Amino acid sequence: MKLGILMSGQGAQKVGMGADLYEQVPAYKETIDEASRVLGYDIMSTIVNDEENVKQTKYTQPAILAMSTGIYRALADVMPKPQATLGLSLGEYSALVAADVLTFDQAMRIIKDRGAYMQQAGENNRGKMVAVMTDDQDLVIATIKKLQAAGKRVYPANYNTFNQLVIGGVEADVDAAVAALTDAGIERMVALPVSGPFHTPLMQSAADQLTTRIADETFAPMTFDVYSNTTGEKFSDVKATLLDQIVSPTYFAQALQAMVDDGVDTLIEFGPSDTLYKFARKIVGKDIKRYKVTNFKTYQEVRNMLAAE
Repeated sequence: MKLGILMSGQGAQKVGMGADLYEQVPAYKETIDEASRVLGYDIMSTIVNDEENVKQTKYTQPAILAMSTGIYRALADVMPKPQATLGLSLGEYSALVAADVLTFDQAMRIIKDRGAYMQQAGENNRGKMVAVMTDDQDLVIATIKKLQAAGKRVYPANYNTFNQLVIGGVEADVDAAVAALTDAGIERMVALPVSGPFHTPLMQSAADQLTTRIADETFAPMTFDVYSNTTGEKFSDVKATLLDQIVSPTYFAQALQAMVDDGVDTLIEFGPSDTLYKFARKIVGKDIKRYKVTNFKTYQEVRNMLAAE
């Protein structure tokens, strides 16, 4: 088995996420409790079981980081050393923790602040994001460039798969892009329930704050490869990439394809949902084995699978 771990990003959150793991898996509970001590509030009562807070970026980001890391730690005794890991946006921090680049404590403290910066930037730039379903992504980019030339603030934000590209920006300008893409023949577009135009230049204030925040942070060498969805390749300059990430598009599809091209044959997603697990089938096909751990049931299934290898 050449294992690649996928770490969930923001958007995967839901009320009650990981509650059954917290109750039944000691290593998972220890991780969540450790995160709560670092954050200064109880993750389970403040986020996981609160229908309003779980939707807020400043709470969602630390909760997902803690959950993904908790699952990773809980399976460590039966899991082979990964060949590589890849996270979607926020999930890159979970991936870097798994590869020992960041300590868990360090990552939690950074993400507590990053989430607050991004929530504030989103509130200041309400914006809109829309998933465009088409395999003609060149058409989408060409359309956006025309609108940008006319002064519109709309941008490519997430290359999720090779036939799903999320665009984001000022609400009226995103609506103009949707109208233009409809006229161009694209039939399926879905508005996303997000609090800001993430991964666009409208988030620059958050990037500026994070630049100051992590200026003195030190990062350790990777114990295995981590692929970045900001570059679509393996991480090289970690600090620069994490800063670019906030205002740059994510290239999850390209990064996952690169990871598989380099030999990964089994993928497991850790987090609240199976979004990346589903993306993977569209990106790399059915020949790559795929699993997900989102709750106690899937944890048991994957644990048994790994123990039998």
